[in-house]
Amino acid sequence: MSGQVPALDVKTVDPTLVAGHRSSLWRDTLRGILRQRSAQAGVVILGFLLLIAVFANVVAPFGSEQDLRYPPISEQVNRLAPPCIHLLGCDTSLPQHAFGVDGNFFDVFSRVVYGARISLFVGFVTVGFAIVIGTLIGAVAGYAGGWVDNLFMRLMDVVLSFPSLILAIAIVTVIGSGLIQAQLAIGIVAIPIYARLMRASVLSIKERDFVVASRALGESDRGILFRRILPNALTPLIVQGTLGIGGAVLEVAALSFLGLGAQPPTAEWGSMIGLNRNFIFNAPHLIIFPGIALSLTVLGFNLLGDGIRDALDPRLNR
Repeated sequence: MSGQVPALDVKTVDPTLVAGHRSSLWRDTLRGILRQRSAQAGVVILGFLLLIAVFANVVAPFGSEQDLRYPPISEQVNRLAPPCIHLLGCDTSLPQHAFGVDGNFFDVFSRVVYGARISLFVGFVTVGFAIVIGTLIGAVAGYAGGWVDNLFMRLMDVVLSFPSLILAIAIVTVIGSGLIQAQLAIGIVAIPIYARLMRASVLSIKERDFVVASRALGESDRGILFRRILPNALTPLIVQGTLGIGGAVLEVAALSFLGLGAQPPTAEWGSMIGLNRNFIFNAPHLIIFPGIALSLTVLGFNLLGDGIRDALDPRLNR
């Protein structure tokens, strides 16, 4: 028939058009996220902290473990000296320490700056570990169903039945104290959150038309799971992961505060607060500045996570 439309040969489709569509989708998604005011505030805070972490060697006047007792500084600096900034009226004969000096004659500002590296690294690595393991468990459980689903989810329920910080303390007690052990403990505790989230997403996606069509065309179960379902189930994980980084930073800091995480002289904010907690009344600057840095980090990730959630939620007309 002359009026018949010829069938489209898939092989003739220009792959650059597909790539262009994907890049356009990513640009639109990023633009939608950055339109959220909470996301904008989170990006500003985290960008500032990231710059400090990357250029810590330039920003910090002393090394993170610099001992100020060596001359000539030791002759002028007192133990637990308060902040001294010349522009704000501090005696110019005294060396300048923006955040003061701690009980070991360390420059607090330098240690807070270097602590940004550790805290950001801790957050990303801990949550990344939990997301990878949790995604695999949740995806397999949701797609396989049956006894496999019951086995994995009951194990996750056992982990969730314990308070997260108490369970993390127990794990660190068994495997030993240290920053790496603290990250591993917090990551293990967070695995059920991402496993259950991924399982719920897989259950809602695996019966959709495009999955049924892929199964009818003979695609393997592994291909359906990893090529069709997982890419469409990552949005909740991105939101939860962004929010979870702030919580991971805070929980690792709590373990360090208890002496189970970073060990002296490592410049980690929770460890700094724990070591100087007895000086809270006669030298409060030792607690205030690491606490502010920790609060800003958690706030930045929470604001960014809220912005991503609002931007990716199809129920919100924004």
